[in-house]
Amino acid sequence: MLAQALVPAAVGKAIDAGIIARDQHALLWWGGAVVALGTIQAAAGILRDRAALTTRLGAAYRTAQLIARQAARLGATLPKRVAKGEIVNAGVADIGRLGEALAETARGSGSVVAIAVVAAILLHTSWQLGLVVLLGVPFMVGTVSLLIRPLHRRQQRLREQQAELTGRAVDIVGGLRVLRGIGGEEVFADRYRADSQRVRAAGVAVARVEALLEGAKVLLPGLLTTVVVWLGAHYVASGRMGPGQLVAFYGYAVFLVDPLRRLTNAAGRLTQGHVAARRITAFLAVRPEFALVAADPAPCRGIASHDGTSPYEGPAAYAGPAPSAGPAPCDEPAPHEGRPYTGPAPLADPVSGLIVAPGRFTAVACASPADTATLAARLGRYTDSTVTLGDTPLGDLPPDEIRRRILVADNDDRLFAGPLREELRGRGSDAELARAVEAACARDIAEALPDGLDDLVAESGRNFSGGQQQRLRLVRALMADPEVLILVEPTSAVDAHTEARIARGVSDLRAGRTTLVFTTSPVVLDRADHVVYVQSAKAVAQGSHGDLLTDVRYRSVVAREESA
Repeated sequence: MLAQALVPAAVGKAIDAGIIARDQHALLWWGGAVVALGTIQAAAGILRDRAALTTRLGAAYRTAQLIARQAARLGATLPKRVAKGEIVNAGVADIGRLGEALAETARGSGSVVAIAVVAAILLHTSWQLGLVVLLGVPFMVGTVSLLIRPLHRRQQRLREQQAELTGRAVDIVGGLRVLRGIGGEEVFADRYRADSQRVRAAGVAVARVEALLEGAKVLLPGLLTTVVVWLGAHYVASGRMGPGQLVAFYGYAVFLVDPLRRLTNAAGRLTQGHVAARRITAFLAVRPEFALVAADPAPCRGIASHDGTSPYEGPAAYAGPAPSAGPAPCDEPAPHEGRPYTGPAPLADPVSGLIVAPGRFTAVACASPADTATLAARLGRYTDSTVTLGDTPLGDLPPDEIRRRILVADNDDRLFAGPLREELRGRGSDAELARAVEAACARDIAEALPDGLDDLVAESGRNFSGGQQQRLRLVRALMADPEVLILVEPTSAVDAHTEARIARGVSDLRAGRTTLVFTTSPVVLDRADHVVYVQSAKAVAQGSHGDLLTDVRYRSVVAREESA
């Protein structure tokens, strides 16, 4: 930009010192200066554009990496604190605006330098014309800033509405099959249509300000050019300025249109980038509900074993039936101490009073879905808690060990794209997969596929219905075969007959392993070895399903399920 700003001065010198003075040497000298400035401008312009592109792409992709890492770090906190549309917009639109804003800093700073140099030359040549430029530029910048402020506010409003609309679209697409099944497709379509019209109106409001801004970019520099050329012509006519200087002044007036336009463009990009940066930093500032930190390598207190014959002496008394014998001890070393692992351990939450006995099929009926979400998150160590596995607090165990030994499977889990067999089997064998498919009552799903279990799963399992997805997720959870399997409403999307088969299949397949099911289904509750009723996040009653039916609180929850 600096080389380009000096070209009118070199042209004016060539006219005055070369053509008018008939000095061929001076003409060649100043003509060569114009060529040299043009060469420098071309080379520097290429390098600037390369640097701007590198900055734009680097900022966009590095920010995308930060967003992806933050989403992974938030884990279970993510859907609770951030809307889906917010993440999509941040990872798609905002990173682009942020990159463009940083790329414009090169052109914007170059424009500032060029304007400053031109103003200095004009002041040196004619202080009156220089003063016109020095007063005219701030006037134009101030006028543009008056338009940028409302543009900033409207862009912020549009950005928020776009995020809400995107989130609604994600929800509608994800639940399209369910909406069609209950006849709610048109209702949600009308609601989406109304929301999209509000976003359109907000976009038109932004475009209105942007149109005024674009008009100001042309009008204001044009007025400045007119004033400078008119004054310059007056000075030439009065002999106060040479023809070459007038040409130079005209060149400066015309030239100033470009850096001023670039400067206003940079201001607009920076405004958009500021809006995007605020949204991105707000997302990056979200903290997980708790941080999983690796346990101290020093020996811990160990995991209490239960041999299936001695009374259970865990964190609290267990009033239910005596636990059945667990599986035979394996040779897997216990964490921290290197001694053989001696068997399953009870999972206990002192705050709620819930105790999950080892090696048994336990069902928990919660009075509200909020209680289910709270307890599942605590038992799976997705929120900070005092839950213990045996005698060891989960907070003292390494995250990898918690995830290996305790698995929480709920209906928010997703099926990944790819071969169905590989998605479900994990590290198990085909024979184990067949048993898990049978237990989850999912054989009919595989048989209906053209290639059976070798068929491909679409993204998020969109080629399956809600009930089919639920059963396939159950197969995957059973194949993981953790020490403690926690299932959250695993049969909510299937009929009662299928529900009974699933309850029997899971119970048989997980015999001797610790299984906890959050459900209000009488079919599943009746199959459980032990049932706990939870109200206000507290275990208030326990026993068998038949025994608990005498409790009016429990019966009202179960009866509501039956009537539904």
